[in-house]
Amino acid sequence: MAKLVLAGKADCPNYAKAERLADYLQANLPDFRVHKITQQPDKWEQWLHDICEMNGWEHSQSPIIWRELLDRGGKGLLLGGVNDFLEYAQHYYGVTSVMLSEEMLDIAEENLKAHIEIEKEEEESKSHIKPLQIWITSASAPVCYQLIPLLANGEVFGMTTEISIHLLDSDQFKEVLFSIVMEAEDMAFPLLRGISEHTEIDEAFIQADIIIVLDDVLLNHEVQSLENYIREVSEICQVYAPLIEKNAKSEVRVISSGKTFVNLKAMMIMTYGPSIKPENVIAIATSLESTAKAMLSRKLNMNVAGVKDVIVWGNITGCNYIDLSHAKLYGYDCAIWSPADFPCPLLNMIYDSEWIQSEFLSAQSSLISRVCHCVGMLPAHAVATVLKYWYHGSPPGEIVSVGILTTGQFCIPEGIVFSMPVRFQNGNWEVMTELEINETTQEALGRLAHELIQEKLVALKEIEEMHLYGDDKVTS
Repeated sequence: MAKLVLAGKADCPNYAKAERLADYLQANLPDFRVHKITQQPDKWEQWLHDICEMNGWEHSQSPIIWRELLDRGGKGLLLGGVNDFLEYAQHYYGVTSVMLSEEMLDIAEENLKAHIEIEKEEEESKSHIKPLQIWITSASAPVCYQLIPLLANGEVFGMTTEISIHLLDSDQFKEVLFSIVMEAEDMAFPLLRGISEHTEIDEAFIQADIIIVLDDVLLNHEVQSLENYIREVSEICQVYAPLIEKNAKSEVRVISSGKTFVNLKAMMIMTYGPSIKPENVIAIATSLESTAKAMLSRKLNMNVAGVKDVIVWGNITGCNYIDLSHAKLYGYDCAIWSPADFPCPLLNMIYDSEWIQSEFLSAQSSLISRVCHCVGMLPAHAVATVLKYWYHGSPPGEIVSVGILTTGQFCIPEGIVFSMPVRFQNGNWEVMTELEINETTQEALGRLAHELIQEKLVALKEIEEMHLYGDDKVTS
């Protein structure tokens, strides 16, 4: 089979003449195929230079014609220009062209119009493909490195949704961001439209659909007081929130993650950005939830994936309560046989109640410490999982814990970010207020709410003092 490639300027009369002859040969010869390439007149010279340099050819005018060696591989065999093609057709097929100059000019004009229309259609088609714009702050953190492949492989947003990732951090981490960008580009994810690094804060969150806030403060209670840490968090959010209002899309979704003060970060972003929709700001509790499930699965000697509906209440990276009263086990090997999709109440299967009251509950602080010392896989998976649920819904009937702005659910005071059970569906979330709360849990919620209220009051006091004294305020 002979396959020719015919390339030229869209308005070239000689290209029109060669095209007419190639069309005739393709229509009348069963083993003849032609592939056409047209270029805008102002782009032709550069395109021709690049194709000749790549193949080691010498050719300087339109059209250029070569034969692809399908049976041999490698570069094509250059035939030349229009006259060379006419000689080729005459020699091998006994066919030539008798097209008049006026007809050549008419076809060239039609070719140019058709090329312009095709380019317009392609641009319009591309304009309909609008990738999700994802911004990640403190992007030099290990969790960001682990998160990028999870976002780009199609499992979070779907195999038809393209994304663009923007990495934001301070100038001192510029080289780290550049290395992450280069590595992500080399991985050639089919759904990753683009990835870029940013160190200029004024550029932050432009056209953002999703913002993942990873900023943390370095805890050292021997050096600083809680008030100073809260002030650090407030200062970060005081910068981010107005930029989110100014630069991001109106429906932007903000996720607060990290190792410290995730509830407070979410609340401060809403405080400093009053136009940001509260329902679009959440704090991630999935890492702690997963760690608790893993501890329970080891106790029960079962697959951790079968432990469901463990609830994290309260301050995700502070004082919280892990509630097992609604937890269920799937696929647990016990004396009572049940189908794989039939749940067993967890508390009915753990007969060692003393273990729950002592070892498990007392281990909650160590669970938080374990989450804080993870290298990045766990929090990255947590963010990816919650984003997947937010866009495509959580598994039916399954409980997910996230920190949200309270409006009086479960008798928790309004106006604090509190982790509680939700379900995701239809691109939104809703609190599972139908769950019954026992007396022990209700008492725990009261204590946790009091602590978060105190944290909020400290934050508001810091805001007032910053307004009064500005940057001259001396920290204790």
